[in-house]
Amino acid sequence: MGAAVALPVLDAMRPAFAASSSRLTTQAPVRIAFSYVPNGIIMEDWTPAVEGALGSLPKLLEPVAKFRDDVMVMSGLTHNNGRALGDGPGDHARAAASFLTGVHPRKTDGADIHNGISVDQVAANLLGGQTRFASLELGTEHGRLAGNCDSGYSCAYSNSISWRSETTPMPPEVNPRLVFERLFGRPGVSDDPVERAKRQRYNKSILDFVREDTRQLQADLGPTDQRKLDEYLTGVREIEKRIAATEASADQVDPGMARPSGVPVDFAEHVKLMYDLQVVAFQTDQTRITTFMMGGEGSNRTYREIGVSEAHHGLTHHQGDEYKIAQISKINHYHMELFSYFLEKLDSIPEGDGTLLDNSIVVYGSGLADGNRHTHHDLPVLVAGRAGGLLHPGRHLRYKMETPMANLYMTLLDRLGVQPETIGDANGRLEHLTDV
Repeated sequence: MGAAVALPVLDAMRPAFAASSSRLTTQAPVRIAFSYVPNGIIMEDWTPAVEGALGSLPKLLEPVAKFRDDVMVMSGLTHNNGRALGDGPGDHARAAASFLTGVHPRKTDGADIHNGISVDQVAANLLGGQTRFASLELGTEHGRLAGNCDSGYSCAYSNSISWRSETTPMPPEVNPRLVFERLFGRPGVSDDPVERAKRQRYNKSILDFVREDTRQLQADLGPTDQRKLDEYLTGVREIEKRIAATEASADQVDPGMARPSGVPVDFAEHVKLMYDLQVVAFQTDQTRITTFMMGGEGSNRTYREIGVSEAHHGLTHHQGDEYKIAQISKINHYHMELFSYFLEKLDSIPEGDGTLLDNSIVVYGSGLADGNRHTHHDLPVLVAGRAGGLLHPGRHLRYKMETPMANLYMTLLDRLGVQPETIGDANGRLEHLTDV
């Protein structure tokens, strides 16, 4: 009861779609995804040496070398409203809060928080009615939305990059199981541990509930669609199995550790599952807009799996210590490796004359450049995908210093067919995104 599996767009669906609306075409929709990494980046290891076509890549971009022709690196973009502007300390909170809004958040640790509407929600407000979910907000770390998390700034600022309104953050969901069940039915399911255990004893795979419907559908499809459907359902089954495996491993964690059910112990597996769920949501057109926080701003996660036992945030205050800088660079490289996995998954799914990546806009970046000095100018920004042919990647673009980051967002929304009056401190659009 309540089980449903969304389908990818199949060739057999197109005639029906065309018949239902003369305005509907076979053009694939453009999706937009934002991936945020905390605490800044070692910029000398990030920025390409020359402008123009991407040739030799700096160390931190090496993981996306195979996608050299599918990415743009942007330099010179600034979030002026991430700066203090008279409010004193709190750069981490302002970095996350302003990243997608371009707005200076009100300094408060009380209930009177005030920020701006984020670019993803601007798009969701205008496009969300075309899909089952207006947007998805995902993350890897549970974070409070109340109290003081950074020098008098509310935790809501540090732990959310998506804002529905000036006073309403969209907290990210960190539990892959809950995201999976949201995408594939079972409405109203409780995540109480006892109820979850009972459900796991009696429930089969979500695909088992629709097995007969799947057989009937496959019998009516041509060979190409049968292959597409089989690959998609195999992918869904794989995600489901991995979530189940992470739940089993989580049950073996020391009870003293507060770990919610369904959240993998292994960080890389957690991130990959969250990226996989975004891919499936895009593939089935359940949403066209996602945000993902690889960590809360100011995160003190350790990365022992790559040989970094010190806390991330603490390391960023390196004061020129070469050992600490090298450790941060390891973390930055690790994050980029995981992001490359996302690009690989998007690029592996054929769609129209290209792939899902070709029909997407994927923004990767941080609200800080130098985490040691807490700088908000010349931010690390990478844009992947071709927006269905509306972007021309494969280049390093350098803009005039202090160019608002919000100008990029205004330009990207144009490619989605969304044209708001303004976002944050935007004062125009960016040039050269479609230049050949």
